[in-house]
Amino acid sequence: MKIFTSAQIQELDKYTIEHEPIKSIDLMERAAKALTQAITDVWPSQTRVIVFAGPGNNGGDALAVTRMLLERGYDVTAYLFNISGRLSDDCAANKKRLEEKKSKALIEVTQEFDPPQLDTNTLVVDGLFGSGLNKPLAGGFASLVKYINASRSKVVSIDIPSGLMTEDNTYNVRANIIKADLTLTLQHKKLSFLFPEYQAFIGQLKVLDIRLSQEGIDKIDSNFTLLDEKDIHPRLLPRDPFAHKGKMGNALIIAGSYGMGGASVLATKACLRAGAGKVTTHSPRCNYLTMQISVPEAIIQFDREETTFSEAVDTEDFNAVGIGPGLGTSEQTAIAIISQLRRTQCPLVADADAINILASHRAWLQQLPKGIILTPHPKEFDRLEGNCTDSYERLMKARDLAQHLQAYILLKGHHTSLCLPDGHIIFNSTGNAGMATAGSGDVLTGIITGLLARGYKQEDACIIGMYLHGLAGDIAARELGQESVIASDIIQYLPYAFKRLNE
Repeated sequence: MKIFTSAQIQELDKYTIEHEPIKSIDLMERAAKALTQAITDVWPSQTRVIVFAGPGNNGGDALAVTRMLLERGYDVTAYLFNISGRLSDDCAANKKRLEEKKSKALIEVTQEFDPPQLDTNTLVVDGLFGSGLNKPLAGGFASLVKYINASRSKVVSIDIPSGLMTEDNTYNVRANIIKADLTLTLQHKKLSFLFPEYQAFIGQLKVLDIRLSQEGIDKIDSNFTLLDEKDIHPRLLPRDPFAHKGKMGNALIIAGSYGMGGASVLATKACLRAGAGKVTTHSPRCNYLTMQISVPEAIIQFDREETTFSEAVDTEDFNAVGIGPGLGTSEQTAIAIISQLRRTQCPLVADADAINILASHRAWLQQLPKGIILTPHPKEFDRLEGNCTDSYERLMKARDLAQHLQAYILLKGHHTSLCLPDGHIIFNSTGNAGMATAGSGDVLTGIITGLLARGYKQEDACIIGMYLHGLAGDIAARELGQESVIASDIIQYLPYAFKRLNE
């Protein structure tokens, strides 16, 4: 599913109007019907409804919803804020249609505003500002937002909570953004909906299909995509029924140190479960018993040092390498890691302490091989590129770094985002809060390394890997409950995730 910018949303509306063809007022009517149905599905006609409508098309949607709620017998009053005396054409048309109802449902605010009482028995419909907003709310509108947020009323926002911008909210004023209980967004999710900082404003999210032009959706290029299961199926490689382990890929995992043997276990098990034919794990000697007992299927290759990774190893016989989980950040390990990164010729995944070491030696970034996959969580990325104000700024920095290095950067989170070398960004749609547990990232490293060893290209390995990782976590959470999911559960349920995709 494409994620469009505010400018592209307007372009898609225009394309639909011109090519369906349909008048813009009739497209607004279609959207209003979907919005009204979604509201009436939740709140009965006995509910008192207060609608706040702005002067633009979001306000036009709100006035059309007001009229439709009246027709269904709701006690509804709309406040239309026409401070400047300029309404959009469709907002003005819907004002006229509402006035023709000869009810007292419309109150037009041009100067003074006497706010209505908002209580627990009142539903507020927020139609002040939509996806076209490009600056923080201020003045009277900011005061109105604060008044609504301070009330105990339930709030439904049309398309996007007023005050929230579609993409970049880095310099927004969060106190001046509506806190919705339910956001009814039109056709597509907005980019800002995918960032954790703004979930408190969105509440429950429901995407309403208003039948915008599919041809327009296909034609408009977007730099942002949200994965769906149907995007994964075409990328899956078939398994040759006559295959043997030598044909299924040979992976190397470099992980673990004294006290962190579990990281090497998790990454190795995940790599095996991802389908690699053979997996060798290079780890300090102190992890001998841990690895032999926990992962008997793996080949163990020991470092000369007892407790740390100390020297790069030959990778000529391997199809993919995953490096970083639990390695530590000693100077000896740092030198070994950069040496390993420089000499490795096969596809490479760098995670955890490999990224932390690069953050401490930024000049080494220029020595990274093209096509390398970096999988930082937000704090690791901030160590690498400097502290970021919010997720949008972090995402843009990750996009720029991926282009500069010609690398694949997975920013881990609720919607893990993959930044491709060409500037495109792909968001994952699987996963849950139960996966916020130690070792979850080590599992992802193992999965992607296993897929690379199987023969997947970097882009496909990243896309399939993050989707499978989240899907396995979702299945685990469904069976065990989010509170009890641990990293090894993700590995345990990985076969069920594969099975679902293959079915």
